[in-house]
Amino acid sequence: MRRVATASCVGTTIEFYDFFIYGTAAALVFPTVFFPALGAAAGTVASFATFAVAFLARPLGAIVFGHFGDRVGRKKTLISTLLMMGIATFLIGVLPGATAIGVAAPITLIALRFLQGLAVGGEWAGATLLAAEYAPTNKRGFYAVFPQLGPPIAFALASATFLVVNIYVGEKSDAFLTWGWRVPFIASALLVLVGLYVRIKVEETPVFKRQEHERKTEGSSAAPMVNVFKDQPRELLLAGGALAMMFAFFYLGTAYLTSYGTAVMGLSRASVLSLGVAGAVVFALAIFLSGTFSDRIGRRKVVITSCLVSIPWSLMLFPILDSRSEFAFFIGLSMTLAIMGISYGPIGAMLPEMFPTRYRYTGAGSAYAIAAAVGGGTAPILATALAESGDSYRIGLMMAAFGVVSLLCTIALPETRQRAMLEVSETQEEQSPTK
Repeated sequence: MRRVATASCVGTTIEFYDFFIYGTAAALVFPTVFFPALGAAAGTVASFATFAVAFLARPLGAIVFGHFGDRVGRKKTLISTLLMMGIATFLIGVLPGATAIGVAAPITLIALRFLQGLAVGGEWAGATLLAAEYAPTNKRGFYAVFPQLGPPIAFALASATFLVVNIYVGEKSDAFLTWGWRVPFIASALLVLVGLYVRIKVEETPVFKRQEHERKTEGSSAAPMVNVFKDQPRELLLAGGALAMMFAFFYLGTAYLTSYGTAVMGLSRASVLSLGVAGAVVFALAIFLSGTFSDRIGRRKVVITSCLVSIPWSLMLFPILDSRSEFAFFIGLSMTLAIMGISYGPIGAMLPEMFPTRYRYTGAGSAYAIAAAVGGGTAPILATALAESGDSYRIGLMMAAFGVVSLLCTIALPETRQRAMLEVSETQEEQSPTK
């Protein structure tokens, strides 16, 4: 279990590091490098639109890699997603700007961002299944926390890497816009090599091996995605809605607030990036505690608590930020990520528990990707557009609306804590998945 926990955590850290450095760059430099003709405000909107492209690709990635993850295996599929993410990220780091190659620059950027979305769409489910399918039932929430710790570690690494580059080239230097932002993208190639080494050392899960043997013995069955929509469309859509607030909060915190802190609050890049590292620590603690605690009281209760807290906090966030101090930015960022983390901790076990082995990779990954597309793909763009009106309170109302939707969807979901992975697979044919 230690090896599995390490492999799942290292893998998601590297994948999400690659994913997040794009968000940081989209907030700090992409409007100037790839959209210089649009001006500051429109360039920022366009930059976050390319950021959102990955969320459109994530459901497709969940379907494609989920299919192979359910048919070929978790391990082989995870190696593929890691390679795809690493190659796309490296190519972004060496991509010339709009002043060099014109309109080809943003078009290529969008294509590479799409590949990032495909990769991360297939990554999360495989990493969590690796942990959840190995873990004992009474400790599944604890062990499934380790792949969930990848995003906060990745966010801290992304912020720290940009911070080091910023310190080296100077706050006012043009070098950051010229080549400094490229360093985190190019350096990610080294992390990918580490991730590949760790993942190659891990064996396929016993649960999948048993399912694969049964499938070969009984003959081929329908495609995993067909089975998901045929057997569990209700749980798929409700799970996507239940996690929409989580993604809206996360990408507002990791991407939009980075832009808001520098452009609106007037904070330096160094301050915003340093506070991002501190916020990631709070984020990681919230994930670890909530995921572990869900083994005691259930996944559903923990997620409901997060949704309830998110609604009033949404209305408080921007009045706090509008005091324009570093402390206000830290409180706003940390609380936003902590609320998201309370939901994020339990779902590493919750989503795999919802679906049987024969289409678990596809089902869990698709629910996660739907939530990411609805919450993470729309919230930063809507926030950027609403901010142009000068009324930040509307952004808070939007966030509160995500909280209400997720609360209602979570209430409608069943508790999954006591489900055993093999039992779900064996009894799925005889009884309703929501009972």
